[in-house]
Amino acid sequence: MKTGEVAEKAGVNIQTLRYYERRGLIRAPARSVGGHRTYPPDTVALIGVIKDAQRLGFTLEEIADLLEASQHRHRTADLRQRAAGKVAEIDRKVAHLAAIRAALTEVISAACDSPTDCTCPDRPLPAAEPAAPGPATAEEATR
Repeated sequence: MKTGEVAEKAGVNIQTLRYYERRGLIRAPARSVGGHRTYPPDTVALIGVIKDAQRLGFTLEEIADLLEASQHRHRTADLRQRAAGKVAEIDRKVAHLAAIRAALTEVISAACDSPTDCTCPDRPLPAAEPAAPGPATAEEATR
């Protein structure tokens, strides 16, 4: 398959296809007599696997490692372990976002209009510390 065909069927652009090739995610294709890349038909499916793994939160480096392990044809718990790690990472992010949401809800409930001059009795934001005055001129800084 030609580069444009693979890119179109896989739903990526040609630059993405070449980038995956440079990163070693897909094998360098054979070249035609005219020097054009000709990819094997399974390249489209492989790109689909790469894109699916990205949607699940895996980085291209992690995907490369997983593909490398799978090419050796021996079963490994690596995919399951990495997926469990991604679930834990998502759980941490969700907890962090929930804490941010709770803090923002407090700001809304307190009806604060300014983060620096809030007069609300139950101030949801920490008080801003005034900056220490610095020298007004370069001459004062050298004294």
